[in-house]
Amino acid sequence: MAMADTGANPVPIAVIGAGRWGSHLVRIFLDHPGATLVAVADGDRDRWDDLAARFGDHPAWGAVRYVADGFEALAIAGLGAVAIATPASGHYDLVTAALERGLHVFVEKPLTLDGDQCDRLGTLAQQQGRHLFVDHTYLFHPAVEAGAAWLRSRDRETGLGTFHYGYGARVHLGPVRSDVDVLWDLAIHDIAIFNHWLNDTPIAVRAWGQTWLQKGTGTENLDKSSPDRPDPAAGLADLTWVQLRYGSGVTATVHLCWNNPDKQRRLALSGDRGTLIFDELSASAPLTVSQGTLEQRGDRFLPNNEGERVIPTEPGQSLSRACDRFLADLQSGTTDPRASAHTAATLVRILAATSRSLGQDGQIQSIP
Repeated sequence: MAMADTGANPVPIAVIGAGRWGSHLVRIFLDHPGATLVAVADGDRDRWDDLAARFGDHPAWGAVRYVADGFEALAIAGLGAVAIATPASGHYDLVTAALERGLHVFVEKPLTLDGDQCDRLGTLAQQQGRHLFVDHTYLFHPAVEAGAAWLRSRDRETGLGTFHYGYGARVHLGPVRSDVDVLWDLAIHDIAIFNHWLNDTPIAVRAWGQTWLQKGTGTENLDKSSPDRPDPAAGLADLTWVQLRYGSGVTATVHLCWNNPDKQRRLALSGDRGTLIFDELSASAPLTVSQGTLEQRGDRFLPNNEGERVIPTEPGQSLSRACDRFLADLQSGTTDPRASAHTAATLVRILAATSRSLGQDGQIQSIP
């Protein structure tokens, strides 16, 4: 099969899945000079009608066609790439079909629900000479990027010192999903950030939580065949605490909940001299360093050298920046490691081990 040539021209792209995330992709690719949105695929015609009402006045909307089936969209003549924003349980078959047709693929996280499947998709992309870009969105957030750069600079030594531990909270009031629990929905973001900032991956994990809303009911869409998922009869966890243990001795604990009106999106990495804090909900200063040490005076430990500094960040939205990088990679022929199938497989295996621990009331699980 002849493969689409991206060249220097806008890449003809179809968005598959028109839900909340897919609608954002439609907006981005409609306006992006590096892409031409040619189709949107979704089995729910109401979603297409909603998009038409929202973007109908856009000058490029008239050329966008509706397709009811994602696999049908892959056969559109002249298509160069697809952006997939469908439930992860169907990613493997859809990504495989897209790559086999010679299409570049941008796909929502997680790549699949199985690490070995991620590896196979990565191999297939290499064999086909196509790009497989996994949208680990937060790794493209300006504050996360700035935090990684700061941690690799000399400022880290005086501003943070030796790593001690990490902690985070990602809690809000909905949306509640019926295909995965809160762990599979949210944990990948914080795990990805900690891995990126520490330049490391956990050697062991544990998780525990509670279920209030879907106690064994409303779980018809859950993939019941995976051994790495808690028993569906137990329901879908609404609250999960995750602990990550790294080979360096650093531990990180993350609080996840979609049934809490106290909205928080905050992650921190603490050392013996200070703490690097990413607070996504702070518009003016999303990345800061709080500094201070404890000085022993007799039998007392007193605060010393306290202060706070703001780490500058670039403007921009993480999803838009991820799309920019995807299209730039097509032009340059490179693959950003943050979006690679290898990174995706690593994260999925960590999630799988964490999910096993959740199903076993917090038993420690080693990462294979």
